[in-house]
Amino acid sequence: MILRPKPSPRHDATLGGAPSNDAPMATVPAWLRRAIPDAQSLASKDIEDVALTAGAAIGALDAVVRRQERWAGAWRQRLALSAAAATAKQAGRVEDESSLRDAVLLTRPGDNVGPAGLLLLAWRRLAAWPVENLLTEGNLAAASEEFGHARNDKAVSDLTDELGPLPAAEGVVEMLTGAFAAAERRGFGRNLGSWLADAMLAKKLGWSHAVPLLGAQPGSAGSTRGMRPKTTSLTQRDQVPGRETVQGLLVAQSRAALRAIDLSAELGRRAERLIAVAPKLRAKGADLVVDQLLNEDALVASRGDKKTGMSDRGLRRLFDKLVDLGAVRELSGRATFRIYGL
Repeated sequence: MILRPKPSPRHDATLGGAPSNDAPMATVPAWLRRAIPDAQSLASKDIEDVALTAGAAIGALDAVVRRQERWAGAWRQRLALSAAAATAKQAGRVEDESSLRDAVLLTRPGDNVGPAGLLLLAWRRLAAWPVENLLTEGNLAAASEEFGHARNDKAVSDLTDELGPLPAAEGVVEMLTGAFAAAERRGFGRNLGSWLADAMLAKKLGWSHAVPLLGAQPGSAGSTRGMRPKTTSLTQRDQVPGRETVQGLLVAQSRAALRAIDLSAELGRRAERLIAVAPKLRAKGADLVVDQLLNEDALVASRGDKKTGMSDRGLRRLFDKLVDLGAVRELSGRATFRIYGL
């Protein structure tokens, strides 16, 4: 069944707050953009002000998530790609977003995608799996290995048990810093900590799927340095996040939320165009390709698709038509092994 156009809610203000005839689907008040401190001004900010800004940013993102747009899958997967590229860079690797796409999309299922490709698979896992299934031992074990850690069933089991009570924590900050601390205590480090924090936030807010946020933020609270122990007995040691850790986490959350909102506006406009031209497509299986484009970061047209029943040639012709109609973009810049997406 071909997707039919569906009007999306619009606002009268642009991202900067000025009126526009081409208003984006998601808007952020100008004061919120100005309120997020940079690295130089962070130390002079009161933690209450930083917390207010973070709350407003997450609230704006929550509104985007709850719209449950048809292109939300592509949005989350594009954020996963950004998180993977940032993770690779932090690990000293040279792969950028294009290289990461190639590593996964140009490799046949079951083949080795390499260490960088595994990083992308880890973040794609976060974006694709329903929240209620994300924090199982199986998923955590797979994600930890994709982040390059040796298999350790005991550490994964202990981590799963420790994460269980965190959504019931008094506040979001306690929950998120607890996720980072739990990952570090089990030897998994900052990257899996960011992955866990994104999953925990989604669970706390009742989202159906997690939104990759902190992985693309190098200044996120990916370390428990700055956390001071609060000891109420000789056997009980609770970790209380220090001011520097909390501020770093809140600012990272704010920046990540605004970036995700901006991307949602950009992809939303492109998705509307794709949905609008979908009824013009006559190729058999075109509706399934449109659905995939709305749910994936990108698709490769160099080999046939078993789900749609389309051949290599049929896929290439369909993508060429979609490009001509302005509905999708060719993302690789190559003459062969081309990759297409919103």
